[in-house]
Amino acid sequence: MGYSQFLNMIPEFYLVIILLIVFAADFIMHRSEKKHDVLFAVTVALMAVLPVRIALLAEPAEAFGGMYVATQAANIMKVILCIGTLIVLIMAEPWLKNEAQKYRGEFYMLVLSTLLGMFIMTSSGSFLMFFLGLETASVPMACLVAFDKFKKQSAEAAAKYVLVATFSSGVMLYGISFIYAATGTLYFDDVATAMGNRYMFSPLQLMGLVFFFSGLAFKLSLVPFHFWTADTYQGAPTPVTAYLSVCSKGAAAFAALVILVKAFGPMIDYWEYMLYVVIVLSITIANLFAIRQSELKRFMAFSSISQAGYIMLAVIGGSQAGMASLMYYVLVYVVANMAVFTVISTVEQNNGGTTQMSAYNGLYQTNPKLAFLMTLALFSLAGIPPFAGMFSKFFVFMAAAEQGSFWAYFVVFIALVNTVVSLYYYLLIVKAMYIKQTDTPLPSFRTDFNTRLALAVCTVGIALFGICSCIYDYLFAASAI
Repeated sequence: MGYSQFLNMIPEFYLVIILLIVFAADFIMHRSEKKHDVLFAVTVALMAVLPVRIALLAEPAEAFGGMYVATQAANIMKVILCIGTLIVLIMAEPWLKNEAQKYRGEFYMLVLSTLLGMFIMTSSGSFLMFFLGLETASVPMACLVAFDKFKKQSAEAAAKYVLVATFSSGVMLYGISFIYAATGTLYFDDVATAMGNRYMFSPLQLMGLVFFFSGLAFKLSLVPFHFWTADTYQGAPTPVTAYLSVCSKGAAAFAALVILVKAFGPMIDYWEYMLYVVIVLSITIANLFAIRQSELKRFMAFSSISQAGYIMLAVIGGSQAGMASLMYYVLVYVVANMAVFTVISTVEQNNGGTTQMSAYNGLYQTNPKLAFLMTLALFSLAGIPPFAGMFSKFFVFMAAAEQGSFWAYFVVFIALVNTVVSLYYYLLIVKAMYIKQTDTPLPSFRTDFNTRLALAVCTVGIALFGICSCIYDYLFAASAI
């Protein structure tokens, strides 16, 4: 195998080039007064081209004997991750100007490095490649969580994230070692072949599945592996929280589906029941805890745990419809969640850094456009028609119900009931903005161009992704695992 193998990794190759260009621009222009504006323009322009280049890739590619496998579904997932990252870069610009002007270059490079790890995760064909991608994504993410290094909450959030990430990586690596001991290989397809089609599996194989899934559940913040989520989301800078809640979760969920189907396909009767328990716990407990929150970033943390449970519904059965509904759900979740966090970041910047829900009392009176866009995004997250969030939930419910068993129907029923609960707590924010009165509402202010651009992109996505049925049809056609 020569170095020409790297040329088969076109999305990762282009992303590394973008990373090097941003690094060189930051280094060369370190004394220029226009450095930050030019750096932002270069980064956004290059990132806007990347999803277009990935979308033009027609043929699947392999490298290093199958350790890297770029299917059409993986390339589409990379496009979705690029869109989410691009929105984060745009929405973070006002915060960087006010809070981290000197460190814009570092912020861009850390975000791109994390995205590179996510790319590798989605195209991994072996446990070794997946683990390398996971760590490539996790280490820069810890730096992003600690980006407000002079704030106590940010340092505390980073410490908790690092400890949990280290522990979960250790648990996952322990599971991978069991899998290798039981099968003698780390390639997904070869692991499935070594297990064979039988009903009895060795203790090593079962323990490997349990430990690996437990480590991955930490990354997805699924219950009962969710305890780090609220503190980390609250302490991290708001744009980083948005990135962590959307892109990181989407990449991990996609990889979970691919690995469970490809490597642990013969053990589907075991991991399906694990998913049933984890999904019910995640959706139910997260919804109940979200009702009790008065701090908006903690509120969105429990919302993201619940959303992770809904995403994992698509994994049940491991079907083509499941893959299509997962990608569609992540796409809709990107625009809806980013819209919410863009509003949170804007209010935070114009209200002394507070993210308490009480700061939104009477927001409609002073900033009606922000309140309206926030309402649209919350309705989409809750699954209210005709917004795209309703269709995303419908498709994951249908994908789970395709499995056909009593327990699959039961889990879908519990998820439907919890959708009503989630509507209640999302309406708490709407109530604060439109109904609650306060003597000191947030003053009226004008948002900057980047904030308006991010909100415009997200709002168009919320409105159109549910109307354009061709999007789901395209995802379904490209969803062969």
